[in-house]
Amino acid sequence: MISGFIFEREEERQRIDQFLAKKRPFLLFGPSGVGKTLLLRSVLSEFRTVLYCEDSSTTNVVFRSLAQSLLRLESPRARKAFRDEAAIATKSAVSLKGIVMDALREREYSIVLDHLKRPSYAFASGVREIMGWGSTPVTAVARSSHMEDTGFLQALYGDRSQKCEIQNFDDSTAEHFAREMIERRGLSGNNIAEFLNKVLEFSAGNPGAIITMVDMARYPKYRSEDHIKISPLYIDYRMGGGASR
Repeated sequence: MISGFIFEREEERQRIDQFLAKKRPFLLFGPSGVGKTLLLRSVLSEFRTVLYCEDSSTTNVVFRSLAQSLLRLESPRARKAFRDEAAIATKSAVSLKGIVMDALREREYSIVLDHLKRPSYAFASGVREIMGWGSTPVTAVARSSHMEDTGFLQALYGDRSQKCEIQNFDDSTAEHFAREMIERRGLSGNNIAEFLNKVLEFSAGNPGAIITMVDMARYPKYRSEDHIKISPLYIDYRMGGGASR
């Protein structure tokens, strides 16, 4: 899914589209590498008033990102406060928060917080304030719906109707996707069939993991003439921490 094209995900894409269209807060979750960010970005272009925060590591980072998005959307309050995006960095955290909160009340915005990092109680309090002050729905994106990933935001998405899960591919779809990636990357080898089977086994259907291993198999380090060195590749893949989001 991190290859830039969406493979067999139309149903999931429509679900995200429907959640955003309802303008209600929801939690989008799934394992790292499953393609959450790619799916989100493919839908967000249809929703001009959705403010997307790619980095949601801290409240300061989030409010800075929101200010930038509001300025690009020509929010009157943001335009009055900032000459340009460079001026955003000159504002204190308190001042920036106040400007953003006022701007959110100007029209019906929605917010997407991607790449959460186990948000703290203070972070969750800030999100609650956003949702309450301007009645602004906030979508959170995490690896799971559990506390270790959603942190103190978990309580905001307690209802099943507020959750949208993106799962790894089933066996058949994973095989088709892996074959597609092998073809797109022009990968070949006298043990390509064995490599394909191992990729499917090792990845457990995770598209990001499939892409990573297929790309690794192109490196000279994992080639011996026309042979893919599967075991060293897999060991290095595991030591590297696996797929990204």
